[in-house]
Amino acid sequence: MTGTVRLIRAPQLSDVAEYAYAAGVTPPARLVFTAGACPLDAEGRTVAPGDPAAQARQVMANLATALAAAGAGLTDVVKTTVYVASSDRADLVAVWEVVRDAFGDHDPPSTLLGVAVLGYTDQLVEVEAVAAVRAEVG
Repeated sequence: MTGTVRLIRAPQLSDVAEYAYAAGVTPPARLVFTAGACPLDAEGRTVAPGDPAAQARQVMANLATALAAAGAGLTDVVKTTVYVASSDRADLVAVWEVVRDAFGDHDPPSTLLGVAVLGYTDQLVEVEAVAAVRAEVG
């Protein structure tokens, strides 16, 4: 965890959630908002049709690449929203496990949603993030 992002625990709430319940950003900081990372390869093809966990791995790799382009990394993430095109809770759990593992010990607040459909053909997973990095003080 960077000095810019502070994950906040709420001991009065259940500890079954595999993420912090809140996060704060210490100034001076610059916020980075990502578009939803999709399970697309470099040619724009949806990878692993029908396999939510494999798509989640591609999504997290693409998210890390987008964050890096903005000067941030996964440990700078303040919050995520994870979308899974499925009504099957097992699919949501499988995706969540990939997302959680990609963050390692950094467990930012997250929302996990089952949705009807996502934008690309055969797309099952999308993850958007907000990150904070130390701002240049001039």
